[in-house]
Amino acid sequence: MKKEIKELYDLWCEKTKGDEALQSELLSVKDSEEEISDRFYRSLEFGTGGLRGVLGAGTNRMNIYTVNQATQGLADFLNSKYENPSVALAYDSRRNSDVFAKEAAGVLAANGIKVYIYPELVPTPMLSFAIRKLSCSSGIIITASHNPAKYNGYKCYAPEGYQMTDDDAAKTYEFISRVDIFEDVRRIDFDKGIKDGIIEYIDPSVNEEFYECVLSRRVNPQAAQKAGLKLIYTPLNGTGNKPVREVLKRAGFSDVTVVPSQENPDGNFPTCPYPNPEIRQAFEEALKLAADKGADLLLATDPDCDRVGIAVNDGGEYKLMSGNEVGVLLTEYVLSSMKEAGTLPKNPAIAKSFVTTPLVTRVAESYGCEVADFLTGFKYIGEFVTNLEKVGEENRFILGMEESYGYLSGTHARDKDAVVATLLVCEMAAYYKEQGKTLIDVMNSLYEKYGFYNNSLLNFAFEGESGMTKMASIMTALRDNAPKAIADLDVLTVSDYQASQTTDTKTGDIKEITLPKSNVLAYALADSNSVIIRPSGTEPKLKIYVTACAATADDADKLAQKIGDDMKKILGI
Repeated sequence: MKKEIKELYDLWCEKTKGDEALQSELLSVKDSEEEISDRFYRSLEFGTGGLRGVLGAGTNRMNIYTVNQATQGLADFLNSKYENPSVALAYDSRRNSDVFAKEAAGVLAANGIKVYIYPELVPTPMLSFAIRKLSCSSGIIITASHNPAKYNGYKCYAPEGYQMTDDDAAKTYEFISRVDIFEDVRRIDFDKGIKDGIIEYIDPSVNEEFYECVLSRRVNPQAAQKAGLKLIYTPLNGTGNKPVREVLKRAGFSDVTVVPSQENPDGNFPTCPYPNPEIRQAFEEALKLAADKGADLLLATDPDCDRVGIAVNDGGEYKLMSGNEVGVLLTEYVLSSMKEAGTLPKNPAIAKSFVTTPLVTRVAESYGCEVADFLTGFKYIGEFVTNLEKVGEENRFILGMEESYGYLSGTHARDKDAVVATLLVCEMAAYYKEQGKTLIDVMNSLYEKYGFYNNSLLNFAFEGESGMTKMASIMTALRDNAPKAIADLDVLTVSDYQASQTTDTKTGDIKEITLPKSNVLAYALADSNSVIIRPSGTEPKLKIYVTACAATADDADKLAQKIGDDMKKILGI
């Protein structure tokens, strides 16, 4: 064990004596160099999304000390930049989320920063809304999105309502790195902050305005009452329960069954260890109710309710639809409805992550709608909306989306919003049900029209210090020796977003990539197929995005499998 790691461990054992849980954990690993090293070999990285890590003791864990250190650094940054800074603060249902939120509030208040905090857990998009509504300098939400129960996180926001930009995150990190985790943090008791008025609970009227903004995004309001849609909804023990049900009720969806075992907040996620609406396991409890209820649609929002997944009744069987498919469906539904109603603005625009299916672009362009592609990270889409607003063109914004089930309609939030997305998905399902169609029927008709796109995501986990090293070595090896063909398809171009260049493999010509630098490699293959590889910014995973195009669904599936298998060989996984 490195000397500095042992010294850090001993220091934490000394300084956390009053914290029984952390002391117990530290003592339990005293004879394991590997366990000690994993907790102390680094500090949690403060990226553009803030912090995310496993709950526990150490610099590489989420605990009140790492949270308070980050908050002190954020406070120093805000005080250096603003005259009288203020921060909106929210938290989800995860273990210690409320504790971390109150600790952060106490640190901000001790540094003279006004704090507006929600009195109960709320979705991430409501925090984004409150930042702008209350004219705050920043925002914090304590959440780890869809990660397993052992994780928690700390996301920081810009005054515009999207996650902190790269420049501000780097400056904040500089301030954080100067903070001694045990000596330099200033804080006051949360209750004292409330009593003194420097910490203030956010008024319920802010929630009401959020609901009104969400409901204004309907394009066929009458559809809810006409179709008699039967819904089963699970908030996966997270924050969506109240706001999603409230919005659906106001919209006229009266037949909504909430999964009892996943209704109330519970950071242990007892019936769904991985509360991710991308996977079938998230729907297991809902499926138990589906047969008896005869539901048309199952919906699941992740714990911080910024993403929603769906399963559609297909002749008695429930089929999960991918995030890409839902994005395509929303594009077709909203654009066609607005065109029919005569409400489609001049030069409409959709913003999506560059790993989201190109089928969205095909559909959008058929309605004369521009599509802007951005790096993964919804802050880039939020920034796009803000830039439209600055020139008075915010009405051009139709939808924002990421393939990982994140969608936004409207300019009320600058982050993914599963509250508005759930509303639109339900309205869309009701609209097509009235025509005798399911969402699967509509999706199949779009495939028939534009071609079959299989968009697959391969995840490879790399836990701990050794895992991070392995991921880095894989990316380096690919940069040093790019594949010339994948699944017998020639690689036409290699795009390195870290080097900001795209290279034509035939001519050697190089084009500049104007998006921000990012550790991403993309390979354009023959016949409109592609592969994109990137380490996750929030989890110890390497992600591979495969797009396979073919004339039939079966051929697209086989090609996607072939590309995926070949990538595993190339990467040595």
